[in-house]
Amino acid sequence: MSVGGYSVRDNWRVVLLVVFVLLSTVALFPLGGGGSAAPANGTNATTGGVTDLQYGLELSGGTRVRAPLVGLTAEDVSVSDVGQAEREIAGALGVSLLDVEVRLVSQGTATVEVFDANVTEQEFAAGLQRAGYDVGVEQVRDGVTEQTRQDAVRTLERRINQGGLTGGSAYVSNSIGTGEGAFVVVEVPNADREEVVSLIGERGQVQTVALFPDNGTYREVPLFTQQGLAGVQPIRQNEQGQPVVPVTLTDEAAQNFTNAMQNFGFLEPGNVGTCRYQTTPENPGYCLLTVVDGEVVYSAGIAPSLADSLRSDNFLRDPGYQTSATSQSEAQRLRLNLVAGALPTTLNIDQGTTFFLQPSQASEFKQFSVVTGLAAVLAVAVMVFGRYRRKEVAVPMLFTAAAEVYILLGFAAAIGLALDLSHIAGFIAVIGTGVDDLVIIADEILQRGEIKTGRVFRSRFRKAFWVIGAAAATTIIAMSPLAVLSLGDLQGFAIITIVGVLIGVLVTRPAYGDVLRNLILD
Repeated sequence: MSVGGYSVRDNWRVVLLVVFVLLSTVALFPLGGGGSAAPANGTNATTGGVTDLQYGLELSGGTRVRAPLVGLTAEDVSVSDVGQAEREIAGALGVSLLDVEVRLVSQGTATVEVFDANVTEQEFAAGLQRAGYDVGVEQVRDGVTEQTRQDAVRTLERRINQGGLTGGSAYVSNSIGTGEGAFVVVEVPNADREEVVSLIGERGQVQTVALFPDNGTYREVPLFTQQGLAGVQPIRQNEQGQPVVPVTLTDEAAQNFTNAMQNFGFLEPGNVGTCRYQTTPENPGYCLLTVVDGEVVYSAGIAPSLADSLRSDNFLRDPGYQTSATSQSEAQRLRLNLVAGALPTTLNIDQGTTFFLQPSQASEFKQFSVVTGLAAVLAVAVMVFGRYRRKEVAVPMLFTAAAEVYILLGFAAAIGLALDLSHIAGFIAVIGTGVDDLVIIADEILQRGEIKTGRVFRSRFRKAFWVIGAAAATTIIAMSPLAVLSLGDLQGFAIITIVGVLIGVLVTRPAYGDVLRNLILD
């Protein structure tokens, strides 16, 4: 098809380039206004205002915490029953059952983790041996398993999203290691260190514990944790004006709770509502304790209405339950822990690093990044014009390079990639490699004598494109490990470079060839 002498069939690569530019415009300037794209990796970073670009921590300000998880891991442990093994190991080490995790790797073989910071490698090995497991110190290493790290990341992201610090993300850094070299990184834009550490510094393990008299002493029995909850409702006020958190138990937790209340005497008429934990802790009566990370934050007896529901089995049909804390702020933190879940272990923030960047300084970095990009374009323009001294060659080259960067920005906006300084470095690298490839094309075509036919042009362009394709393949292969592995800022640089190279080889370089052919051939 020909329009006004212009052959769309012969110049379809230019048409493809125009289509990509239009799509990038839609991504950068959406009809509904900026800031609508959902960032990658669960991030919801600061938007670019007029455009739909997202800015990460280094260009918007905020806090980054990088720290290991507390724990030790014993590998290749022979285990037949996971539940029994956890109870035996916890008893031998003298730690809570919540601080021991046994994961089957294959039939009869498991990894065992302990999440108590006071347990050393030697004590861990000795405790396993006391529990009947043949484990030496050489099988114990510092650090937790990859599954535990991923569980921690998911919990941290839920906690950040539910905790009012919008735009945060969590991920594993240096995941090529399985032990000491692996860290969890938490990034929250526009938040100071105190806010972030306060939110992520606790494990957030919530337990409901039954406290009751038993043979002249008092006994504590854990009933359920967050895993026993099917739903958590917003905070509301009870009849006494106290903040409460309504929850719904799972069927299994509801049955266990009902059995415990019946067997431990909570439903007997004289024991209903007799909790005195706050006033006389030495003789507390029959209490249900809400315990967060080993600290009692709330205590209450069984209410008469709940006792009637438990006696008639109505509770099993509608297992609603209320827990609370002593203040509104504690109740909010309790609900946050119930909704987000507990971390498998705590972050060792003291052995990690914390980075805080003022938003005003981040704004300066953003301005400097723009200036650096413009300086790179200006330097390239001077070089190109100085080399060819032909505007019909140099001007399309510069426009093609600019289109490549524009399409790359559209890609970042479309997927919600939060731009940081590493990504800006990738953009500058793309500008350099892109113009370098265009120079190869121009030199191969213009420096080898006059071109009179399209066949000669295609032959020279094909030869130049093979060189460009080989260089692009080498770049992609070299950058792929950095893009896949979680190596901090290097990952962002590699992703932008790879995508820029692909856009150049598949879209912009071929389009420049069509433009150059139209300019030098009749």
